[in-house]
Amino acid sequence: MKKFKGLTFLVILMVFTLVAAGCNNGGGNSVDVGIVLPTKDEPRWVQDEQRFKDALADSDYSTEILFSQGSSAKEKENVEALLNKGIKVLIITPHDGAAAASAVEAAKKEGVTVIAYDRLITDTDAVDYYVTFDSLAVGAAQAQYLVDNADGSDVPLYLYAGAASDNNAFLFFEGAWKVLQPKIADGTFKIANSSEAEALKDSADLSRDQLGKIIGQITTNWDPNDAKNKAQTHLTAAADNLKGNVSILAPNDGTARSIADVFASDSAITDYFVTGQDAEKASIQYIIDEQQSMTVFKDVRTLVKDAMGMAVEVLDGNTPKTTGSYDNGSVEVKAKQTDVIVVDKDNVKAELIDSEYYESSEFTGLE
Repeated sequence: MKKFKGLTFLVILMVFTLVAAGCNNGGGNSVDVGIVLPTKDEPRWVQDEQRFKDALADSDYSTEILFSQGSSAKEKENVEALLNKGIKVLIITPHDGAAAASAVEAAKKEGVTVIAYDRLITDTDAVDYYVTFDSLAVGAAQAQYLVDNADGSDVPLYLYAGAASDNNAFLFFEGAWKVLQPKIADGTFKIANSSEAEALKDSADLSRDQLGKIIGQITTNWDPNDAKNKAQTHLTAAADNLKGNVSILAPNDGTARSIADVFASDSAITDYFVTGQDAEKASIQYIIDEQQSMTVFKDVRTLVKDAMGMAVEVLDGNTPKTTGSYDNGSVEVKAKQTDVIVVDKDNVKAELIDSEYYESSEFTGLE
């Protein structure tokens, strides 16, 4: 019996040693950095996943990436799963900025540093840092493109926005409104699809509540199908003087393509300028084919580098450098901001191909 007990102890010791070894190399339950992204159903976030993997290839720290699939409940489960693996830093893009508060508060209780990635988590003091593109600048760039290409007066202006649950949607629209409003007030543009925006056309600065009322009318929920249905509804209701040559503020590439398809199919639309953002491959092809006018290029490589650099600084016991701050309704969150670039047919090759973000072989008709 003594031999048997000794053998049993030896087996247990070997198993424990193997498990411990797995934890130390990231192959077991130990994870240093947990990353939670909102969905795999949008090309943007699949792109980000790959960029994170590329950035982490030579890292000494272990990581795990989980997707919430458009569910705040799943998002909270993902955070809890990562906490059980002992993460020290959480990088999270919330599906719903306010709903994510409880998930990150659980992380803070465990002493985890929380980094909001590309979308701000609101109404909680449990956010340490925010890594973002300048969202106000994104909206301003989209609007400026429409202003620069507006011809004449009373140009029909169709407004669309992202999801009301996403703080970025408010920032994008706020940035766009500050540029568009003077041109609406002076008669360059005529609002075609929002009575709330029309009622506020003389107000350059909008409150959160006022922004919310407009966005409530023109939200696409970041969903191409919602965008398509809304655009069809708007064009069906539009009078003849709200067609012809039109300008369209579309919030991102996925919705821009759907909206562009609807406007292109209406024989009463003679020409249109439509904005976008994210430089998705499908939209770059649309830009080359002159079906989408522009996109705001947010180089995810830089954003990922900033996020991972911040995480490593924390893990190394240092204080990350920041360039600004954002009020999330509870605290001022320190932020690292990344610049954005406007891309249209004229500079698409220089910005996206020559920079090796994409390869020319991925597109047709590229000169």
